[in-house]
Amino acid sequence: MSHNDFDVAILGGGPTGCALALLLARMSARPERIALLQADNQGRYGFTPGQDPRVLAINHGSRVLLESLKGFPHQAALIQTIHVSQRGRLGRTVIRHDDFGVAQLGCVVRYSSLHAQLSTAVAQSGVTLLNGPAARIRTQDSAGIEIGQGDHLLRASLAVQANGKPETQISRQYAQMALITHAQASLPRPGWAFERFTQEGPLAVLPHPDAAGQQSIVWCCAPERAKTLSALSAEDFSIALTQMFGTRLGNLTVQHPVTAMPLILNMPLAAVDGRSVAIGNAAQTLHPVAGQGLNLGLRDAAALAFSLQEWFDAPGSNPAQALAAFQQVRGPDRQLTARLTDVMSRIFTTRWPIVEHAAGLTLLGMDLIPALRAPLARHLLQGMRL
Repeated sequence: MSHNDFDVAILGGGPTGCALALLLARMSARPERIALLQADNQGRYGFTPGQDPRVLAINHGSRVLLESLKGFPHQAALIQTIHVSQRGRLGRTVIRHDDFGVAQLGCVVRYSSLHAQLSTAVAQSGVTLLNGPAARIRTQDSAGIEIGQGDHLLRASLAVQANGKPETQISRQYAQMALITHAQASLPRPGWAFERFTQEGPLAVLPHPDAAGQQSIVWCCAPERAKTLSALSAEDFSIALTQMFGTRLGNLTVQHPVTAMPLILNMPLAAVDGRSVAIGNAAQTLHPVAGQGLNLGLRDAAALAFSLQEWFDAPGSNPAQALAAFQQVRGPDRQLTARLTDVMSRIFTTRWPIVEHAAGLTLLGMDLIPALRAPLARHLLQGMRL
């Protein structure tokens, strides 16, 4: 057993934990007193970071933050137009980048590329990197927190959990699985991202960062349907995908394996527990509709760093006031984003014609009246910020 003392220990070396480490290192005179505890084992979905097949939708605000930290990957596919529609019902809306005077609404990056870029930046920041088994908070008292990482024991004045789903939570098990793959479009539209709502669940078709015309697919559907689709040949899966999405991109041809992932909503009753605070997936796990999970986590990291600025001048003091300020300022954004993604994931799957037609009319109204779509578009563009 060994002991080390740190000002802050960050449990979890994913993108959110890395971003927080970089933010804190930038404002600390002694970045070595910030510890980032990374797990050697596989991640949340059974993949190591380098093997993770997911892509991530990064909104404009998150890209600005990541670029300031030198954590944005070199390869990305721009999103300049977002097309939202409902299969089989009236109504659609289109959100364009020039509506907001920005070069792009966001972009799509590989999880593996983003993690690698952030990890490189952290390695050059002076932060102490500790690799081993998944770290766990053991005890805490008025002076600090004791954390275990295998046989390694350390203490910190403050612990940040950024390493997985919340333990005390409001939870919903969605009756949906997400099928993740790539497809080649015969009629690609560069810079366009599509969110297609169906009675099975949302279907996202996004530009993929690897090659022009390649699309990232996130197809949400019932578990039984997901099992059936996953067993299809690539040719038959491609036909089913094109039938569900429509012909806006021509034919979609899948040439990559299909990965199925369960979908859940997890929200803790409180993000702060004494000297421990949760951010990112440890604070909330959202439905992937609209791609808000990582963007929300990065806003958590930025707000926490901002709240801790004064405490960093006297790290031996109690961080209670700083954590209370963080929890207060993050509450509205977290609740709004969780509710927004939850409603969007379920309202189009009710199979009630009145509800579906009302949702379609809402999309149509947002398309015809810019003032109606502006609040949603701004939230997707940058979220609620300080």
